[in-house]
Amino acid sequence: MTELIWDGKYKDGKKVAPVRISLPFQTIETVNESAQDRLRTLDMFAQGKPTDWRNRLIWGDKKYVLPSLLPEFAGKVNLIYIDPPFDTGADFSFNATLHDHPDREEDESTSFVKQPSIIEQKAYRDTWGRGLDSYLQWFYETVNLLRELLSEEGSIYVHLDWHVGHYAKAVLDEVFGEDNFKNEIVWKRSLPHNDPRKYGSIHDVILYYTRGEKYSFNRIYTEQSESYKASHYTQRDEDGRVYRLQSLSASGAGPARSFNGKLINPPKGTHWRFSQDNIDKLISEGRVVFTKQGTPNFKRYLDESKGSALQSIWTDVNPVNSQALERLDYPTQKPEALLERFIRVSSAERDIVLDCFAGAGTTPAVAERLNRRWIACDLGRFAIHTTRKRLLAIPNVKPFVVQNLGKYERQAWQASEFPNPHDRTTQEKAYRNFILNLYRAEPVKGYNWLHGMKDKRMVHVGAVDAPVALGDVKSIIQEFWKDVGKSSPIQTNGIDILGWEFAFDINETARQQAASSKVDIKFKKIPREVLDKHAVEQGDVHFFELAGLDVRAKVKQKTIELSLKEFVIPPDDVPEEVRENVTHWSQWVDYWAVDWAYKEDTFHNEWQSYRTRNDPEIALKVEHIYEKAGKYSIVVKVIDILGNDTTKGIAVEVS
Repeated sequence: MTELIWDGKYKDGKKVAPVRISLPFQTIETVNESAQDRLRTLDMFAQGKPTDWRNRLIWGDKKYVLPSLLPEFAGKVNLIYIDPPFDTGADFSFNATLHDHPDREEDESTSFVKQPSIIEQKAYRDTWGRGLDSYLQWFYETVNLLRELLSEEGSIYVHLDWHVGHYAKAVLDEVFGEDNFKNEIVWKRSLPHNDPRKYGSIHDVILYYTRGEKYSFNRIYTEQSESYKASHYTQRDEDGRVYRLQSLSASGAGPARSFNGKLINPPKGTHWRFSQDNIDKLISEGRVVFTKQGTPNFKRYLDESKGSALQSIWTDVNPVNSQALERLDYPTQKPEALLERFIRVSSAERDIVLDCFAGAGTTPAVAERLNRRWIACDLGRFAIHTTRKRLLAIPNVKPFVVQNLGKYERQAWQASEFPNPHDRTTQEKAYRNFILNLYRAEPVKGYNWLHGMKDKRMVHVGAVDAPVALGDVKSIIQEFWKDVGKSSPIQTNGIDILGWEFAFDINETARQQAASSKVDIKFKKIPREVLDKHAVEQGDVHFFELAGLDVRAKVKQKTIELSLKEFVIPPDDVPEEVRENVTHWSQWVDYWAVDWAYKEDTFHNEWQSYRTRNDPEIALKVEHIYEKAGKYSIVVKVIDILGNDTTKGIAVEVS
C-alpha cells in the first residue's frame, strides 16, 4: 500500500502514537432529569446496578476526551460523523448577540464577533502550527482513536473540502484500510458563484468508511423529479393508475422461467430478477406485458415507487441559509437534512452516534430526534452552550448530562509538570509559584493561606483538585487580619483569590463576609489555558474576575418565587461599542436554570429559560411548588451571552 509521509509522523523509526491518558469524566450538570429519574438513578447506584443510559455532552480537548472514552466505549460506537477543521483560515470565533432592553417593543439586537479563547487558539496552533504536517499528524492521531471506538459493524463519515480532502483520504486508507472505503459523497453546499481565475468551489466531500466487511446500510430513496416522472411514467391503466414498463431481467446469468406455461430464457448474460412464485403472482395481477418480440416486462406503478436510490452526488440538501428555522448563527453549522441521511443509513434506533466536533450540535439534535443514543464533544464553551439550548428546544428531549475531565485533567497536569510524588508539600509549592508567576505576583513566605502579592494586594492560589469554598475564604480573611492587618509593615489593599472552580454561592456570600471584615476581595478564575505550554510560553494567559449575581426568593407556604435581580459581568471580554448598548443588566443573560433541591453532588437542571434567535425574550422570575415541607438548597446557574456560567446558592424553608 502507498503510504503518505509527513514531518512528525515517525520518531526514532516508530510512528508517533496519540496521547493515551485515560481520565474519569466529571458530570457537572444533568439536564431535563425529573425528580423521579433522579431518585431511581441514586437507588440503582446504591444497589450496585447499572444506571440508565444518559446521552453525553462533553466539554474538553479531543486529545484527552477520546482516550478517556475508550475504557467504556471501545468497539461500541455504531456511527461516527466528524466535521473537523479543514480550512487553514478557519478559527473558533463565533457571533455573540446582545439583545435589547426587555421593555422595548421591538428587539434591536447587536451582534459582535467573539474572538476565540486562548485554549481554542492553542487547539488551532496544535492543528495548523506547522502547516499541513501538523494537521496531518493531528488528523492521524484523531482517526486512530476513533477507529478504536467504532464497532466492528460501524461506519464513519469524515466531512472535508478541497483544502485537505485528498490528503485525509490517504490517511483514512491507512487507518481503516482501502477495502473499507465505501464512497466519496459530493455535497453541493452553495449556489454558483464566481471565484477569480478558477472554477467556482461550491461543494464539500464526505469520505465514508466502515470498520469491517459487515456493516449497517439502510438504503434510502429520494423523490424523483417531475421531469423524470413525465418522461418515464407515460402509460395509464384503465383505472387511471400511471405506470411504466420495466425490464424483468438484471445483469448476471440465470435460469429460464415459466411465463403462462411457456419457458423463456433471459437475455444472454442476464437473469430474471424475480422468483417463479413472484412471476406467477405478477401474471395473475395482470402486471406482465410482452413486447412484440415476446420479451416480458412488468408494470412499475408510480404510486408504488419508493423513489430513486440515493447516489453519491447530493444536490438536494440546502445549506443553512439566513432564513432557515434551524439557523443558530454558528459559522460551521451543517443542515439537519444532511446528518439525517448519515444517521438513517448507517445506524438503527438505540445505536450510539458520536460527534467529537459538535459545533452547533446538529448531530446530537438529529440523533435525539431519531431515537439514537449520542455522545457529542467540543472544545469550545460556546459550542457546548449552543448545543445545550438546541437540545432543550426538542419536544420531550431525553435527559442528558454535561461532562468534562475537570480536576482529573488538572491532577494529571500537576503530576506531570511538577513531579515530586514523595513530597507533596514541595509539589504544591512549585504549583503555586507557577500560578503566581503567570499572575505576575511575587511569592510571600510565612503564611498558610496567603501565597503572594501583586499591586499591593495579597494573593491566594486555590488547589488544583478542589473548588474554593466559603470555609477557605474565612480562613484567608482570618490569616489576613491575624498576620497582615493594619500593624503589618506590608501595605495591602485587599485579597485576590485565584481558583479553578468556586463554590456555588461564594461570590456574593463571601463578598458580604469580607465586607463585614473590611477586606476587599476579588475572585478570579485560573484559566484552563494554564495547562498549555504554548499559551504559557507566549504569555497568552489571562485571569478574569467572576461575574456578580443577585437572586431573591419569596416563600409562601410550599410555593417559592425566584427572581433574578441583578447580573454584572466583568467588561474585559466585551467590545466597548457593545457595552455602550447595555441599558439593563438582563441583557447580559442568555440562559438561566434552577436546581430546586441541590444535594451537593451535581447541578440538576430542572427548569430553564433562555433566548433564541426566534424568541429573544427571557423570563426573569419563576414559581415552584414543593411537594413536601422542609429545608431546601436551591442553586441557580446563569450563562451569559459569551457562554460563561455563574452560579449562586440559596437556602429556603417551606411549610
